[in-house]
Amino acid sequence: MTDAAKKTPDLETHLPKTYAPVEVEARRYEKWVADGRFKAADDSDREGYAIVIPPPNVTGQLHLGHALDHTLIDTLVRRERMRGKESLFLPGTDHAGISTQNVVERQLADKEGLSRHDLGREGFIERVWEWKDVYHERITAQMKKIGDGVDWDRERFTLDEGLSNAVQTMFKRMYDDGMIYRAERIINWCPRCMTALSDIEVEHQEDAGELVSMRYGDGDASIVVATTRLETMLGDTAVAVHPDDERYRHLLGTTVEVPFTGRRIPIVADSHVDPEFGTGAVKVTPAHDPNDFAIGRRHDLESILIMDERGVITAHGPFQGLDRFEARSAIAAALRAEGRIVAEKRPYLHAVGHCERCDTTVEPRLSKQWFVKVERLAKSAGDAVRSGETKIHPPEMEKRFFSWVDNLLDWCISRQLWWGHRIPIWYGPNGEEVCVGPGETAPEGYVQDPDVLDTWFSSGLWPFSTFGWPESTPALDKFYPTAVLVTGWDIIFFWVVRMMMFGTYAMGRAPFSEVFLHGLIRDKQGKKMSKSSGNGIDPLEVVDQYGADALRFMLARDANPGADSIASIELAEISRNFCNKLWNGTRFALMSGATVEGDLPADLSLIDRWVLSRLSRTVTAVDAYLEEYEFAKAMDTLYHFAWDDVFDVYLELTKPVLGGGGRAADDTRRVLGHVFDQLLRLLHPVIPFVTEELWLTLTGTEAQGDSLTVAAWPTPAGTDEEAERLVAALQHIVVEVRRFRSDQGVKPSQAVAARITGLEAAGLADQEWLVRAFVKLDPEGEGFAPSAELAVSDQVTVALDTSGTIDVAAERARLEKALKAAEKELSGTTAKLGNEAFLAKAPDAVVDKIKTRKATAEADIARITAQLQRLA
Repeated sequence: MTDAAKKTPDLETHLPKTYAPVEVEARRYEKWVADGRFKAADDSDREGYAIVIPPPNVTGQLHLGHALDHTLIDTLVRRERMRGKESLFLPGTDHAGISTQNVVERQLADKEGLSRHDLGREGFIERVWEWKDVYHERITAQMKKIGDGVDWDRERFTLDEGLSNAVQTMFKRMYDDGMIYRAERIINWCPRCMTALSDIEVEHQEDAGELVSMRYGDGDASIVVATTRLETMLGDTAVAVHPDDERYRHLLGTTVEVPFTGRRIPIVADSHVDPEFGTGAVKVTPAHDPNDFAIGRRHDLESILIMDERGVITAHGPFQGLDRFEARSAIAAALRAEGRIVAEKRPYLHAVGHCERCDTTVEPRLSKQWFVKVERLAKSAGDAVRSGETKIHPPEMEKRFFSWVDNLLDWCISRQLWWGHRIPIWYGPNGEEVCVGPGETAPEGYVQDPDVLDTWFSSGLWPFSTFGWPESTPALDKFYPTAVLVTGWDIIFFWVVRMMMFGTYAMGRAPFSEVFLHGLIRDKQGKKMSKSSGNGIDPLEVVDQYGADALRFMLARDANPGADSIASIELAEISRNFCNKLWNGTRFALMSGATVEGDLPADLSLIDRWVLSRLSRTVTAVDAYLEEYEFAKAMDTLYHFAWDDVFDVYLELTKPVLGGGGRAADDTRRVLGHVFDQLLRLLHPVIPFVTEELWLTLTGTEAQGDSLTVAAWPTPAGTDEEAERLVAALQHIVVEVRRFRSDQGVKPSQAVAARITGLEAAGLADQEWLVRAFVKLDPEGEGFAPSAELAVSDQVTVALDTSGTIDVAAERARLEKALKAAEKELSGTTAKLGNEAFLAKAPDAVVDKIKTRKATAEADIARITAQLQRLA
């Protein structure tokens, strides 16, 4: 490198030779927070842009799904801040009722041998708050570690005072509007967590159970029913058949005895029964099955609870006191002994509900619970999407949204827990019921309902309660509705629908203008990542090993609307390599004298025109992709512009220019500085740490308090079609000449005399010096005798004089060896393609691959033969 292309030693020392994330990331993040870079003002005249964080569980740990959400949100918010908007990424955590209570209960049992009942409600809640305070610090530290650009002054917690006030206000308002009611219904019950669950808190799995067919009654008056939950027969209050089923018409109105109970139950006709399924007769247990409950209400049947909250049988008789699964086996044995078992199918695969928190088999159970009437709310949420008020990305996810919201059942919101928002209903001594709002007091002698609200009730208020609702606040005016919700499609039912329902009810508007739904994260084999599968990746370990930028770029580069993405350590390494390449490229530019001072030159060289055109094209593409939340395409565009256009082409093409010195070198240094300035701005939202470090070094403005976080986002400056066409032609010449030199056995470092013709016709006459410098072609001198000639294009020809530059005998030996290998490949592929039996059995893809190999071998033979002829 010439002296003119070097930078000062001080600058080289300031920017180390290699990028070490551990030495940059924590320092940069602390500086951003200290300087208030992520704070948003309610009273500015800039357009508001806000995204609320999907609040992670306060006692949890960030997993790869969290990291994906946070990366995409942070990318959007950082970009909008650079575009001049008052941008806010609002942080917070969720109290996570069931999971947090479970964690603390296990802790008490394992370390102190205590239950929550030993401490009492207030004492236990105090312990949970202590636990929350410890683990809250852990999860917020993790958010900082991955670079979340959040306004920490606005951090919220779903059980903080303001949000608790919002929850109580919402409950009171809905109760007074007749939209919250208490009733006995079949609910999902977890015997382990000892609480009701909503439908979306139940995961259905294919379990290998048993299907037992048993006979009620005797002789012609008997009827056969089948069940997978044999223990529930103790609560049967009818047998139902279809009214048109002729097989059982004579039994309608009669009764049969339920074994072991002494009770006789009626045989009733109900159109719900499918006469084609099983025997066409079904046992009816109204207290333990939702469909049976509906039949029971239609026929005024008794509902008999036969087990307690722990799943222990309470029905009087020989099975009382047994666990539900023990009772299942005991009842089967007893029925078998009486000859009442008609058939047994084991294993019998069927869908069984499990608690999403502890994996316990859920028990449908009749229980008095609190519910939200959802019909009106669900319609408002659906209408917001149908009208275009809220747009879902990708559009095909609307069908999934509507399939849920249009068929939503009333929502069970009460939970039999201690940790959470306690239901603000108080009961009087004579059965009176009063709902108490914020600032109100229940009458003396009244007792509060012991249950708490479903965690998703408070989460449903998140987009507006976090801005101060129910008060009318400047923050609400500025940032509601929020810009976009970024989340996985798998919780569209858990959270998205609930926020839409509550937002339209409380605020009169949907809580966000757009919803971006990404997919699940899978491993490189396409399997869903999970702890149980052992294929998960800890995002914090990735940060420790490769840096936060590598994690973020890996996640964003495969994030497509609605589609699953792939994550692996190998992809993290690729992203780390990209960050290193960016570091090294910027360092080269700095050492070459790149500068951002002054205006761009008016009279640009061809390669400078070209790179500026490619830059403008990149800005336009990235903007278009990010507007549609096409993160993967935006990242891929940036990756290829940086690696292919800037690092591989532009930096290489500038070396001869910079080495030549003079005005041309100075102009290129200015363009070089501009290109890296703009590239670092484009990349900053997704890889903020390395870009901040490089940009401040490039611009030298850190001492003036500058930061890339608030630098202006690039704007396209127009394209130069001619420059792009000419440089494409130039690149083609370089590639072909390099290949030609290799074919002639000329080493890459060896200069060779050459005659180039046709450059003027190709519009590249003034670039001949660059071509020669780039591919080491000396001018033709006295005695020039071309030994080989290449037609690079219709216009350009290159003739080489390789005399004295290669060992002819060694090169001939090498080529002859390569020729034999090509001929062997041609023979083998020709034989396979001539084998009719092989062609009849082989898949088309295999045959096509062999045809490609044959064509390649033929081309290699022709090329090598021509080279050998030239050597002769």
